[in-house]
Amino acid sequence: MPDRVILTIGTKKGLFVAEARKSRGTFALRGPFGPGVAVYSTLIDSRGTPRVLASSCNAFFGMKVLRSTDLGKTFKETKSAPAFPKEDGRALANIWSLEAGGDRKDLWCGVEPASLFRSEDGGDSWEMVPGISNHDHARKWQPGNGGLCLHTIVRDGNRMHLGISTGGHYLSEDGSKSFTASNQGVGVGFAPDPFPEFGQCVHKIARHPDAPARLYMQNHGGFPERPDIGVLRSDDHGRTWRSIAKGLPSDFGFPIVVHPHDADTVYVMPLDASTRTCPGSAPAVWRSENAGESWKRLARGLPKKESYFTILRDAMTIDELKSPALYFGTTTGQLWIGRDGGEEWSCLFESLPPIHCVKVAVV
Repeated sequence: MPDRVILTIGTKKGLFVAEARKSRGTFALRGPFGPGVAVYSTLIDSRGTPRVLASSCNAFFGMKVLRSTDLGKTFKETKSAPAFPKEDGRALANIWSLEAGGDRKDLWCGVEPASLFRSEDGGDSWEMVPGISNHDHARKWQPGNGGLCLHTIVRDGNRMHLGISTGGHYLSEDGSKSFTASNQGVGVGFAPDPFPEFGQCVHKIARHPDAPARLYMQNHGGFPERPDIGVLRSDDHGRTWRSIAKGLPSDFGFPIVVHPHDADTVYVMPLDASTRTCPGSAPAVWRSENAGESWKRLARGLPKKESYFTILRDAMTIDELKSPALYFGTTTGQLWIGRDGGEEWSCLFESLPPIHCVKVAVV
């Protein structure tokens, strides 16, 4: 029976792993692994014997994928990392997403410049997926503030949802052979056309496995002239979207997380659009228990003032215990836990390097 909670924490200066019993009383920290090198994506793959994978992206020495078979006690490089064919003309700049596929060794990887790769041998070899990587739109996408990144991969059988900044939401319904821009209702505040076919700066997409038709999106909002474009919901597999931002202090933010036991419960972390910091310098997670129709502020235990950190797109997650806990990491190096679904917050670690991503699993 699973009895341990494992956290992977990707930072500007390497990967850290934290471990605790299911009571989550005390977390032991180990690392950094790949010290001094930025880690933007991790995966705790619990299919069979658990494995931990992490990107390790060095601007001077290239892109690597690290793999652990002992729950993050030791790591080795995989035999290769994703790479564009020589004749392609693009060069890998970052690895933004690692996701498990259907088979035991099947993995998916989203990279910068925005492209998709697949491995069928646990990460030792990779092939580019042409349906999106060579899409007719691909050379027309423009980088967002964080780069031109394919950062979100959401799978549902033969259906796959991708989030691209700034490309938008792309949907495949034929096992990733082809993709269609699917952004009806997804707005843009920085372009003349408020609802283009593609070019939206999607920040994150999430769903519950028991409700595959419903998806939640954190989009790039925060535009006074085009309000309420930043937090969205789809009930038809991402074909159309509508705003659920009413009641939030800001529709700008990066992460969006769904409760593991309730598809109607969703969490966001609103940020001030101009500063990318918490509104009023007082951080809070906001929870909806009715699929975004209304929102409640969760801030007990968090700083009440003079707090100016940012939470990035993959830096908030939730475990799957009976009474789940939320976790988020900040660009100022704090890792927070919100017990009882975010009702009570405390800081687990205060002085890590700037945090890019946080993932959790019970193993």
